[in-house]
Amino acid sequence: MKTNFLSLLAFVALFALASCGGDSATKDAARDSLSTAAATPATPAANPAAPATPAVPTGPLTTMEFKEDTYDFGEVMEGEKVIYEYAFTNTGKEPLIISNAKGSCGCTVPDWPKEPIPVGGSSVIKVQFDSKGKGKVGGQPQTKRVTITANTDPANTYLTIKGKVNKEESATPATPVTPS
Repeated sequence: MKTNFLSLLAFVALFALASCGGDSATKDAARDSLSTAAATPATPAANPAAPATPAVPTGPLTTMEFKEDTYDFGEVMEGEKVIYEYAFTNTGKEPLIISNAKGSCGCTVPDWPKEPIPVGGSSVIKVQFDSKGKGKVGGQPQTKRVTITANTDPANTYLTIKGKVNKEESATPATPVTPS
């Protein structure tokens, strides 16, 4: 329906320009817009419930270097929160702009500098991992990823936080089954 309306609108504009005796350049531009409008499919309206993809900063690119991109927190008990700061330096020739940092799940939350990092400047990205509901008796390995989006090439850099989450055994003993 939207495509038909756009085609009709473009046709009316072309007809109006042609009948008014406009110059040939104007007629050619109107004809081109008509063919473009007819060939372009209508795009559905944006879904407001869909998560927005972070915008990659435009402009000059730079580089960032982390002291380490993987942190192994060892073993923790379920419910503990692990916090680690990944130190980095802007090793490029332009200010570093981090537009977003996102954990692979809701249990991993990054906090990053919102202001540009000058050339040669350093900062940290603090990551908190919440182990609530992530453990099992004997330990459950966990590996979570944080995606950093910045004016670098490539635009995404990845950090990893990993370890093992233990869970205490249930205090309620199993009820024995007796044959009848």
